[in-house]
Amino acid sequence: MSDLSPELRTEVLRLLREGVEPSEIAHRTGASRGRIAAITAHLSRGTYQAIGSDKILDELETTEETKFGLERDLQNALRRHIGDLEPGSSIIDAGKERRVASGYIDIAAQDRDGATVAIELKAGTADRDAVGQILSYMGDLMESEASVRGILVAGDFTPRAVAAVRATTNVRLVRYAFRFSFETVSSTARQA
Repeated sequence: MSDLSPELRTEVLRLLREGVEPSEIAHRTGASRGRIAAITAHLSRGTYQAIGSDKILDELETTEETKFGLERDLQNALRRHIGDLEPGSSIIDAGKERRVASGYIDIAAQDRDGATVAIELKAGTADRDAVGQILSYMGDLMESEASVRGILVAGDFTPRAVAAVRATTNVRLVRYAFRFSFETVSSTARQA
């Protein structure tokens, strides 16, 4: 169930359309950052024009909040293991997303050759819009950094995303996967 009344959701949409920063919207409305991210995602997809039911919209926004949470978990895990993504890399953003003119870079790193690396994370499948997003971050960084690359990390990539990356030489697509390990802490079952 949505934590926003229809009136408050309308206010959040209005503020987003006016270009107000999500943190300011959260402050003004009391909506969570995850809820605002969900509304932003649906706004960019045109979902609000396509559906009319608040119940369906609530379910969609909850799904987006879950996705936003997964991206945050992915970001935290990658920050702890940046060398697994690219050996010799180090985090240069002091542990928080770096703000540039076109948005927030999920992780800013430096590779072993000294290039600045913008890393964008997507919990699900990334489309060409995500490629455009990472390219805009890279363009912002190019104003102050000598050498810039991008890495887009996602669960999978659409053929359109793969095709878009072919047109550039400094963006790499990386598919993530989870590995689980299990360790018995306590057991009441008898082992044979």
